[in-house]
Amino acid sequence: MQTGTTPPIHQFANFMFVDEVDIHVEAGSGGRGCLAFRREKRVPRGGPSGGDGGHGGSVFVAASPHVNTLINYRFHPEFSADRGDHGEGSNRTGRSGQDLVLDVPVGTLVYEKTGDPDHPLRLVADLAEDDQRVLVARGGQGGMGNARFATSTNRAPRKVQPGESGEVKDLRLELKLLADVGLVGFPNAGKSTLIAHVSAARPKIADYPFTTLTPNLGVVRLDDERSFVVADVPGLIEGAHRGLGLGHQFLRHLERTKVLVHLVDVSGASGRNPVEDLDVVRRELELFQPALAMKPQLVAANKLDAVAARKADEHLRALRRRARDLKLPFFAVSGAAGTGIPELLEAMWQGLAAARQSAA
Repeated sequence: MQTGTTPPIHQFANFMFVDEVDIHVEAGSGGRGCLAFRREKRVPRGGPSGGDGGHGGSVFVAASPHVNTLINYRFHPEFSADRGDHGEGSNRTGRSGQDLVLDVPVGTLVYEKTGDPDHPLRLVADLAEDDQRVLVARGGQGGMGNARFATSTNRAPRKVQPGESGEVKDLRLELKLLADVGLVGFPNAGKSTLIAHVSAARPKIADYPFTTLTPNLGVVRLDDERSFVVADVPGLIEGAHRGLGLGHQFLRHLERTKVLVHLVDVSGASGRNPVEDLDVVRRELELFQPALAMKPQLVAANKLDAVAARKADEHLRALRRRARDLKLPFFAVSGAAGTGIPELLEAMWQGLAAARQSAA
């Protein structure tokens, strides 16, 4: 693909980042108790010998570090655990059904659909840690066989219990990435380039709008004792809180971040005004969720290496003044050349440490 051209839409057709799905789960039903009597030589009245039914398998949702999207549940939304086997004679208990474990990315919220129009979803669990799991549908108990009902006055009971039905649930899974620092800005502000420079993440990078169609996570290591996770959140344009661009799809991923970094293109190549870009993104964050606008924020004027060549240093000065008016720390950087990156990373860490301390 040539630089500066917009790719045909079919080139995006194979991409799928799924961060919200609805699924239907059914736990296994318990097995039926058995009606049986001993039939042995020289034991004419052997008594009841019906065993219990096995328990049905339950359904669990578990956070796995090896999964990073919910795409597997988009095309296969129905899941059932094994049912328990029926009881057998000779007091043999039926085999219990195997539990079903659904692996989801760390940071997934599990909601149960309630059917209540006023409160359609009930939060079941926030799976924010590796290997954390939650029971979402309990398997049915196995029924008792007739051997259980034998008494001194009823030595040949013919009563058995059917197995209980397993729970049936409609769930919604919603992924919110776990990142310490969120990079926000208009398309082509250089978020992917920056995260590729400071971490081992290798996102797709090109100079057409909406190059990034999925949030990218990268681990930044300042030294042996200091590291943090950075995410670049794509698709923020004016109207993102209403679903324009890709913003509404990904804004939720900023809710867990501790620090926000506004990456603003000051090269002039986009034809936009950097001050307006900053104000638009800040406004979209507040309209989507006011708490986002209250998070610690930094302003990074990016693509500094192209400012002198494009005679756009007035953009840099204007953005610096706007950041000063907003009382936000300001940094002039180049994600491509690495200019100013160490100072920006140190400021990210300091803001993160302050946010963690205030939350403690």
